[in-house]
Parts: sequence; structure tokens; C-alpha cells
Amino acid sequence: MSVTSMATTSPASSQRFSPARRSNLYFVWRGVLGDPVARIAAVIIFLLVLCAIFAPYLAPFPPNEADPALRLQPPGTPGHLLGLDHQGRDILSRLIYGARLTLLSGVVPVILGAAISIPLGLIGAWYPRLGEVVMRVMDVFFAFPMALLAIMLAALMGPGLGNMMIALVVTLIPYNTRVVYAAASQERELAYIEAAKAMATSDLKILFVEMLPNVVAASVVYSCTIVGAVVITAAGLSFLGLGVQPPIAEWGIMTSEGRSYVFVAPHIAALPGLAITVLVMAFNLLGDSLRDSLDPKTRLQLVKHRAAPSDSDEGKA
Repeated sequence: MSVTSMATTSPASSQRFSPARRSNLYFVWRGVLGDPVARIAAVIIFLLVLCAIFAPYLAPFPPNEADPALRLQPPGTPGHLLGLDHQGRDILSRLIYGARLTLLSGVVPVILGAAISIPLGLIGAWYPRLGEVVMRVMDVFFAFPMALLAIMLAALMGPGLGNMMIALVVTLIPYNTRVVYAAASQERELAYIEAAKAMATSDLKILFVEMLPNVVAASVVYSCTIVGAVVITAAGLSFLGLGVQPPIAEWGIMTSEGRSYVFVAPHIAALPGLAITVLVMAFNLLGDSLRDSLDPKTRLQLVKHRAAPSDSDEGKA
């Protein structure tokens, strides 16, 4: 091959397969598709979301319909697959309806926290002096463990779904801000940002057009890994009476109500506890896969795998 042909083909090849040309979201997506464990976790989460959405059509009974004559009946009772609780309410129906608030209290605070944290982290990384102030404020929140801070805030504001959501959002902001700040600080030093500066691109456009697509992947990955912890924290707040209040169906409340009957009817607390465990494990496994997909070694393997068929085609040509 001549020097001229090498000069003409090499840049095109490097552009086609250069990891820098692809958003981090591409590697996140490809990494999940290539991981069977992540696919299983995603299917579990998807099925739970479907149960929450179509609860009125899937649940055999209304969540608060009670039959005192059948209270504390075990799983397998005719007409009640998973048994009944201490008030005679169908546990399967309450689990299906409870998926709504359990998912809501785990996912919504994470989304709202990320929506606040991403601009904070980006602006803090772009303006170092402002970033120092932002991160020092976040360090104050880091002095408290996540669960303890959420309990303190919920106790100050009082019980209820809205107050619990606010407490969880405030608790999550420092963690996600630190992740975005670190990712944005690395992106700030890369060549494409320097090129944007040289072209006199406005700071706002650099932050939210050039940098955001690559930084948001780190926030998405962290958000998925933290959902499990948020679900447990929200369930714990409901368990302590600081979150959703009875008789609303929610897995944390169901576990709390069943603790008084753990020796008489253990299924009342065990079944919602098992549901929480499955949900948390699914989010944790999905989050682990997302985190691995941003690993440089994994990214290089994805790029090589994508490049291999094209190289073979070029050889045949």
C-alpha cells in the first residue's frame, strides 16, 4: 500500500473507530446489551414497572379490601395465592399495588436529585472558584450517612410521601454532584473542549451541548447504582412511620405491619421484604453493568469488536 493511500485511509479509520467520537452513553448502552445479567435485571425491573402501571388489572382484589374471617391465613389459601395479612387483606394485591409507591419513592428522588446535581457539577467544574464553594457546601452533607440524614430531614418535616421525597432528594444531591463534578473536571481538559474554546463558543453551549452528553453518562450510571439504596432508605422511613402512612399499600409499610406477627404469620413481613430484596438486587446488578461499561478496558473491547467486521471487509476488498 502506498504512502498516499495510507494517508487517505488512516484518518477515516481512526475517526470511525475512535472512542472519543462516541458519547459515553453509547458505551453504556452497548455494555448493557452485551451483559446477560444486566439484561435479566432490566427485564425484572421492566416487569415490576408493568405491575405498577397495570395494578388495577392485575391485582385480584382492591388493596384495602379486608375479610376479617380470613386474617393471618397462609399462602395457598383458596382464592389468595400469597395469603392474607392481619386485617384479612390479600397480600398479592397489596404487593402489586405497593410496587407503585415503592418504585416511585426510589426512582423519582434519584431523577430529581440528578436534575439538580448535573448543572451544579458542570458549573462547579467549569468555574473553579465557584466549584470550591459548591463542593465545600456538599462536604457538610457528607458528614452525615445517607440514611441518617434522610431520617433527620424526614423527622423535621413530618411524615408523608411528599416530605419523604424532599428528604431523599436533598440527601442525594451531594453524592451525584460530586460524581458529575469529577467527570466534568476530566472532560474540561480534553482536546474537543479546548477546540470549542478556540472557536469562541459560549460557556453555556460548551457546558450543555459539548460536555453534557459525555458527563451525563456518569450520572446515569451512578443513579442506577444508588436506586437500590434509595429504595431501602424509603422503605426504612416508611417502616419507622416517617414515610408513607397506612393503610396505603407500600412494601416498607407492609414489612412494618408484619413484624408484630412474625412468629404467627411470617409471610406478612417476609413477602414484601423479599420483593424489596429482588428490586434492590435488580437495580444493583444493572448499575454494576453500567459502571463496568464505562471502564476503559471495556470501551476498548467494544471499539475493537465493532471495528473487526469492517477490517475484514476491507481486507476482502
